[in-house]
Amino acid sequence: MKCGSFLPWEGVKCIMALNSLYVKKGFEQSIHEGHPWIYKNAINRIRGDFTPGDLVEIKDWRGKFLGIGYANPSSYIVARILTRKQERIDERFWRKRLKSALNFRSKTGIAELDAYRMVFSEADFLPGVIIDKFGDYIVLQTLTLGMDRFKEIIVRVLTDLFPVKGIYHKNDVPVRAIEGLSQEDCLLFGEVPDEVIIEENGVKFCVNIAGGQKTGHFLDQRRNRVLLKDISKGADVLDAFCYTGGFGLNAARFGAKTVFGVDVSEDAVATARRNAGLNGFDAVCRYDVANVFDRLRELEPKGQRYDVIVLDPPAFAKNKKAVEGALRGYKEINLRAMKIIKEGGFLLTCSCSHHISWDLFEGVIFEAAKDAGKTLRVVAREGQPPDHPVLMGFDESLYLKCLLLEVS
Repeated sequence: MKCGSFLPWEGVKCIMALNSLYVKKGFEQSIHEGHPWIYKNAINRIRGDFTPGDLVEIKDWRGKFLGIGYANPSSYIVARILTRKQERIDERFWRKRLKSALNFRSKTGIAELDAYRMVFSEADFLPGVIIDKFGDYIVLQTLTLGMDRFKEIIVRVLTDLFPVKGIYHKNDVPVRAIEGLSQEDCLLFGEVPDEVIIEENGVKFCVNIAGGQKTGHFLDQRRNRVLLKDISKGADVLDAFCYTGGFGLNAARFGAKTVFGVDVSEDAVATARRNAGLNGFDAVCRYDVANVFDRLRELEPKGQRYDVIVLDPPAFAKNKKAVEGALRGYKEINLRAMKIIKEGGFLLTCSCSHHISWDLFEGVIFEAAKDAGKTLRVVAREGQPPDHPVLMGFDESLYLKCLLLEVS
């Protein structure tokens, strides 16, 4: 679907905000420490009338300037900070921020890759924005009302920075409803094909930008997939929650004897099979559409055993209330996996929820090992790649946990 024509830039507020948001005494400390969110319970008062999504000056209870952000009183996160300086939020601001994000990736070698995350929301000082680059194509997500208003200037800057062939606005995410936004996908610039072929660690992947989950490919596991390099040669590998085959296809490239991928999504499995063929791994990789919890329970009594098992489930805990149930889920899948790993085999297990801390994650894995009668040795403890940076002072930006364990 093609998006409607943009409003002229003059129609977007870019002058210094006249309205002010004041935080309660004591709540300014987290802002000073770098946290960019202001929750509803931290609000002292809001001075002036404004439309949700407007820019506001953020001040402490005494009226001291703290920053400029955008506000939406209907959200539990009432305001998100864009800058801690008294500056105009104009076209130069957006150009500077986007160029800074790109320069960071150039300095860390990320920009040389075929596909990478160019903007990771708050961790790149652009709260509510996700930008992924797949070759000559870009996927943009604006997750908040405040950022959704600036999508046209973001597109204009992106087309100046890159020889972009197409920009797709992929906003089929439930979090937008909290901001009073609809879930919608549309084309913002140029054309985007049904399939874009990228290369990751020497493996080719077919990315369905419009129809895939999130932005089409899970870029954050790129480095963690390389953990399979030394342990996959000649191995039987189970890739659970395989999505489009990311871990399993890397294992095949590293010399796995067999790869069995399981995912509940028929579309994802169909793409995984296509990716296997794209890389010449048809004889090594096979896939099945199934509930992973059910399939793990079925494999043990059948006597099926694997040298390497990968568990990369979706975020079980999307909010704090879901943490208890998520921990039960993590324990279940890891317990079942440990029971079908060969002696001295390896488990690569992940969590992608920021509500699950490292301590909680490692604790539940240890409990699963005790119940399974297994001993674990840590081979590697990894997280997010540099294009998904972690902003110190903002724990919410640390979400990906990945453990490679020897199981005996």
